[in-house]
Amino acid sequence: MIDYSNSKLLVESDKLRSGTVTWKSPSNLAIVKYWGKHGIQLPRNPSISMTLNNAFTQTKVSYEARENHDELFDITFRFHGESQPAFAKKISSYFEKLLPVYPFLKQLKWDIESENSFPHSAGIASSASSMSALALCLCTIEDELFGSLSDDLLFDRKASYLSRLGSGSAARSVFPHWSVWGKADFVNGSDDEFAIPYGLEVHDDFKSFHDDILIVSKDEKSVSSTAGHQLMENNAFASPRYDQANRRLQDLLVAMRKGDIECFGKIAEDEALTLHALMMASNPSYLLMHPNSLEIINRVRAYRKETNNPVYFSLDAGPNIHLLYPENIVHDIRPFIEEQLVDLCVDGFWIKDWCGEGPEQL
Repeated sequence: MIDYSNSKLLVESDKLRSGTVTWKSPSNLAIVKYWGKHGIQLPRNPSISMTLNNAFTQTKVSYEARENHDELFDITFRFHGESQPAFAKKISSYFEKLLPVYPFLKQLKWDIESENSFPHSAGIASSASSMSALALCLCTIEDELFGSLSDDLLFDRKASYLSRLGSGSAARSVFPHWSVWGKADFVNGSDDEFAIPYGLEVHDDFKSFHDDILIVSKDEKSVSSTAGHQLMENNAFASPRYDQANRRLQDLLVAMRKGDIECFGKIAEDEALTLHALMMASNPSYLLMHPNSLEIINRVRAYRKETNNPVYFSLDAGPNIHLLYPENIVHDIRPFIEEQLVDLCVDGFWIKDWCGEGPEQL
């Protein structure tokens, strides 16, 4: 177990200063899903995700010295320019978790501005992009204050670890292309406490893979992912599900190394439907898919059968559909979306996305 606790990360009063750090961090789409956790944000099964490019959160963190280091954190938070006290409270809870790692958090006054390129809480892993962006800012601030994270590998690993404490899936957003989170005996270096990059191990076809996101609903989910994970504890299918996820991940990694898009697509679709089946089998049960989600799935299957084009669907913990396909058929799939699927999207809204290069400091 990693222990990043460090009581020495305190700034001498006469050396406290102000600064600003900005990071843009992407969301990610898990192909093999993580659903169910234990301990402090630890996964019940390993997962692999594609790092996206156009679905991202941009977060600017400004800090300055405080006069009084009382029991409360001093945090101001704005989302798309509007004050969000509820979000500030969540960040305060997150900082409380990080206090053993970063005791300097109470020495400073924090002003945080954040914005998404996609609808919040609609099932596009907004917590993954937002918490990873914040964690990356904090790691940069640590390095600015103490010069302790100049090594890129150590920086990324710690950023992934801190991201995980805010949102499990955020651990995977720190890396480009593809990343694996969760201990798997067949993946060297894999760990429950942080994700690892996996982009170099996959066939070139998967390094330029597309994920077009069809927005069926912009509404906030009726059941949060946090609540969904908790419901897995009493789900009768939990134990066989975790075994299944390990088997599917092993099969998927073989397919991705070989460039077997058909095998990849089958596992991706099976995992998406398994995720939502677990929700329906929870107690209490719940549904996050909408009628238009199902209609898009049916149209995608019919199109694939008719054309033999390797386009597949996935879902995260929400109603929106992710269309997965290789770069070489983009000029076939985009017209298909415009002609047959846009009418099922709210306000005709969809996001053209693809496998991305990972976070960027601005």
